Amino acid sequence: MKNKNILFRANSSFDIGTGHIMRDLVLAKKYSNAHIIFATENLDGNINHKIIEDGYKVHLLNSNNIEELAKYILDKHINLLIIDNYSIDYNFEKELKEKTNVEILSFDDTYEKHYCDSLLNHNIYGDISKYEDLVPENCTVQCGIQYTLLRDEFLNLNIQKKSIEKNDKLKVFIAMGGADSKNMNIHILEEIKKLNLNIELVTTRANTNLRLLEEYIYSKTNITLHIDSKNIADIIKGCDIAIVTPSVMVNEIIFFQMPFISIMVTDNQKYMHAFLKKKEIPCLKNTELKYLNEYIEKLYNPKDYNNQVEIIKNIINESLFIKDN
Repeated sequence: MKNKNILFRANSSFDIGTGHIMRDLVLAKKYSNAHIIFATENLDGNINHKIIEDGYKVHLLNSNNIEELAKYILDKHINLLIIDNYSIDYNFEKELKEKTNVEILSFDDTYEKHYCDSLLNHNIYGDISKYEDLVPENCTVQCGIQYTLLRDEFLNLNIQKKSIEKNDKLKVFIAMGGADSKNMNIHILEEIKKLNLNIELVTTRANTNLRLLEEYIYSKTNITLHIDSKNIADIIKGCDIAIVTPSVMVNEIIFFQMPFISIMVTDNQKYMHAFLKKKEIPCLKNTELKYLNEYIEKLYNPKDYNNQVEIIKNIINESLFIKDN
């Protein structure tokens, strides 16, 4: 897109997590010829440095105020506003549109009402029929697995079919979100400590419990901790199974056709959780960790493991992933 000024409105923090910014950075690459700015708040635990590292400008907002954002949009002659923020609702979008007439693209994960020109639900569970009464009549809705955003590091890898042999020692990939405000990593590690596993655990410096996690792992030779890793795809590729939240991380895991266990930790993950459960992917809530060992032990069986691989292949074959550039 030539001569276009695009503003992303998103936040990251200990409480919000890092997922919004990370997926926005993937989408930003699609607009390679545009001038892109990220408008964010300077919240505790933010990853604004990651935006700068990827080559984009950051504008710090004082608050989530319509007047402040509208003024900036007009001052910078913004053509397209991309909103990825659960705190910005239909009324906010409508007033902002009236003040600026800017084109609005809104991310949505939970079937909320929006006042926008286009809407993106890039989750594999996305159902376009649910937006019939939630967006303006002329809104373009991009919804479902065919719009899933994946980083180049995933798409550029040569994917091989996953398989195991009987009595293999499993290597487990664990990702409970960049912030992990509920300290799920340690709870999971404590639950599975009696199993014979090698573990690759990824997190970020936005993790509120990072010091506790580092102390917990310090003397455990079977666990490798990766902080702010730039080669997540390679780490996943080297594992046999994964334990992840029902978030955008699922999109990356199924791309590898890797069996995984999903653990829901927040209410906004309920749609992905329900979708995966319907597809017969092992799913737990964060209060059900006592069943985790049982699910893992089942995947030691090559037949059960291969059944999960086939289920995931069927999910992938429902449509195609789109490239992020």
